[in-house]
Amino acid sequence: MDSQRLSDTARGLLGSVTRRARTATSAATSAVGGSRDVDALLQDPGLVASLERYAVEHDLPLAQVRAEAATHLAEMAASHDPRATRSWDKLGAWIMRAHDVLVDEEDIVRLKALDREHSLALVFSHRSYLDGWVLPNVLASRRFSPLYTFGGANLDLPVVGDLVSRTGVIFIKRATKDIPVYRLTLRAYIAHLVAQRANLAWSIEGGRTRTGKLRPPVHGILRYLSDAAEASSGPEVYLVPVSIVYDQLHEVAGMTAEARGSRKRPEDLGWLIRFARSQGGRLGRAYVSIGEPLPLRERMAALRASGNDTSQAVERIAIDASHRINRATPVTTTAVVCLALLGADRALTFDRVLDTVDPLARYIADRRWPVAGAASLTDKSTIRRALQELVASGVLTVFDAGIEPVWRIAPDQHLVAAFYRNTVIHILVERAIGEVSLLDAMAAPAGADAERAAWERAKALRDLLKFEFFFPGRDDFEQELRAELALMSPISPAAPGTLTPAAARTILETTDLHVAHLVLRPFVDAYLVVADRLAAAGDSAVAEADVLEEALQVGQQWELERRIASAESVSLELYKTALRLAAHRDLLAGDDAVGMDDASSTDRAAGMAGEPGPNGEHPAYQGVSLKARRAAFLAELQGVATQLDEIARIEATRRSTRGVR
Repeated sequence: MDSQRLSDTARGLLGSVTRRARTATSAATSAVGGSRDVDALLQDPGLVASLERYAVEHDLPLAQVRAEAATHLAEMAASHDPRATRSWDKLGAWIMRAHDVLVDEEDIVRLKALDREHSLALVFSHRSYLDGWVLPNVLASRRFSPLYTFGGANLDLPVVGDLVSRTGVIFIKRATKDIPVYRLTLRAYIAHLVAQRANLAWSIEGGRTRTGKLRPPVHGILRYLSDAAEASSGPEVYLVPVSIVYDQLHEVAGMTAEARGSRKRPEDLGWLIRFARSQGGRLGRAYVSIGEPLPLRERMAALRASGNDTSQAVERIAIDASHRINRATPVTTTAVVCLALLGADRALTFDRVLDTVDPLARYIADRRWPVAGAASLTDKSTIRRALQELVASGVLTVFDAGIEPVWRIAPDQHLVAAFYRNTVIHILVERAIGEVSLLDAMAAPAGADAERAAWERAKALRDLLKFEFFFPGRDDFEQELRAELALMSPISPAAPGTLTPAAARTILETTDLHVAHLVLRPFVDAYLVVADRLAAAGDSAVAEADVLEEALQVGQQWELERRIASAESVSLELYKTALRLAAHRDLLAGDDAVGMDDASSTDRAAGMAGEPGPNGEHPAYQGVSLKARRAAFLAELQGVATQLDEIARIEATRRSTRGVR
């Protein structure tokens, strides 16, 4: 279908949807009244008490506060109108034409049993605007209770937004710091839905990931939901982690352009038409996987009994939910192929791709990690098909005029390939940390505790990367590292205190899988760019915008000079995370040095290692000048980069020994 016909189709469907939006009548199945009448909720005792208290505390007329609450509620209130739902589903089916949706039906059976008696709160990974159609349709087609999905108010488009709200979508504002009555109203609305045993869904990340991996969770909705669950005497509310992952996505190119500094275009009707048009080419499957549900009220009670206050308990639950989403996320063939190609600095033959993928496939099988669509990662036709599909979408290029075809990442497509690679990266991070830690054990001097050296390196890397990845607590982290060592080599020491430099060398040199240089390098290189810019500032305070602008420019220069391994390290998303780490380590200075308002609560939850000292310093830098602390940060990253080079050298030697070029 040519672009003009696509445009006509999109406009025709959207026109039909908007016409129905203007004439659709509300159904009686709404939780707050089909006409979006808010009077009933405004009489809710909890909301009434909150509004009265607010009016007294701020010396405002109660009628004025109630009127403001009514306005907010009218904006956010949602319903379930069958006619509106049919119209929206028709548009959604056409927009979803690039993908087939694959669901683990056993997961659905288990979840359906909970749905009969409990309110479900589904927190999903958010990689695409398509998620807004995928999850509701999966549940509705299997006759789950009606779902209310929280979405950003930026998607409350004229006319269309009114129709979408009648399909169960609750549009909410992101920035509510300066509108306290809005927060009171939203809290009451969520409590009302819980009391009605409604099912809820939202992205725990608060927005789409730009990197492919799970972003840190935001806590607002979860906090209100936890309060409602604890206050309710009804059935338990189950927090349900949901992973939604795609073979490929049309919108990734736009997101990665934003990561290179392009301005995000605002959402409007024109944007919706362009988005619909962009979904024309087939891109494989969307995979929906359900993680282990968590009883919210029960978990909050247990955390409180352990001495956590409400904020700490909510943060712990948010991190736990994110872990469970990651554990439910299957490995896609696309991700594995992109991992192989991104780790190379040149084009690869098919046999070289297989040589990288095969040990990874064995590792995934040993870890019993699910593979999307139950695909066989050792099947040559599966890998070849993934290569062909990535070539067709422009992510890879193939040269087939020589002796045999060779594949490589296409120009300006490294961030796109990294997006797909990053959907699986969480299962490899601890393995990668283990490999680097073994280098420290190898280098331990005679008489020194090699295992302690390895453990200290592992903790340092965990601290360095804690704003990129979700790590377990220290005890669990140590156990998982020992499990990784056991998978690396049959001679790996099982008992604590038995790792020697010689054993560490043997493990590293005999294992058939090295991933540290493939997994950690993009992040370390990006952090190096930021650390370099901070070090260049000496003792001066820095502003986030200035550092980010400089980092993009210097990163592009270093990419051209091959001082960093890949273009994927030239990314605003990675630079922003590096700045969060720098702020956590007190490396920015100045009260207005960096605008990281969205990071505070998650930073506390993530910062389990390397807590700030009594004067705000990071423990590694106590009593040292800002200039020296920044230089130490740069030196730390340079040291890790050198170790990643060594892992790459060991892997190259392994390949050479086996005769693989």
